[in-house]
Amino acid sequence: MTQRKRLSNVQSSSQSKRQSNSFMTQEEDEDATFTQPSTSQVQRGLEKLTAAQVDQKTAEVVQYILVKDQKKIPVRRADLVKHVIKDYRTVYPEIIKRAMLTFEQVFGLKLVEIDSKNHMYVLVNNLDASTARPSPVERPSNPKMGLLFVILSVIFMKGGVVRENLMWNTLKKLRVDPGQRHEEFGDVRKVITDEFVRQRYLEYVRVPHTEPVEYEFRWGQRSDMEVSKAQILEFMGQLLEQDPQSWTQQYREAHSTASSSQASSSNHR
Repeated sequence: MTQRKRLSNVQSSSQSKRQSNSFMTQEEDEDATFTQPSTSQVQRGLEKLTAAQVDQKTAEVVQYILVKDQKKIPVRRADLVKHVIKDYRTVYPEIIKRAMLTFEQVFGLKLVEIDSKNHMYVLVNNLDASTARPSPVERPSNPKMGLLFVILSVIFMKGGVVRENLMWNTLKKLRVDPGQRHEEFGDVRKVITDEFVRQRYLEYVRVPHTEPVEYEFRWGQRSDMEVSKAQILEFMGQLLEQDPQSWTQQYREAHSTASSSQASSSNHR
């Protein structure tokens, strides 16, 4: 690799990291202006509105979130308030509650707050509903989701954390080079460190006390909710022609996670 190419890759990586940090700061700043209404404020607000007005605003929220979900982008409370809720701020909790009910009853989905600090929502499969759709990660419908599934598999099999260099080397073996433009993914490095991070499928964090600076990948909050570790283990077993139980630690984690999810689901019925 030439000196110029190495410099270009370093600059591209640094720019991606700066954009990610800027994005997170913007989220916090924009949401700081919103104050969650109290129960009494919500009640007084509802008394000033007709049922039709509340239903209409709920429908607008549902539509807005569905559009955002097409690109798998988490919805921020700040954006909902600014672009949809607007003058209905005092009844925000009631509208969100009704939107959640609509997603469960009509679409078989759950609207989940995955980040309580920055108040970000995503749609995930409602496993109790017969109409639930398959996870886009577990059943990839496009090449990017297939790439994400591979990355999540590598992270899980390596104990939950993977250094950036190891991830790039693994992808290169699959003929996906972060330093080159890919025919289907485009800028691979940007897709992984920016797009998947924005969608909350991945966490891309700096490793403390490293010089030169190193980064590592972890599962994001959305992956923890949408992706079955048991299915990943089954996939790896088929790929390597190996019994999933031979990976003792991963097998235990995958099935303890599945049991916890089932118990939680039963408690909410």
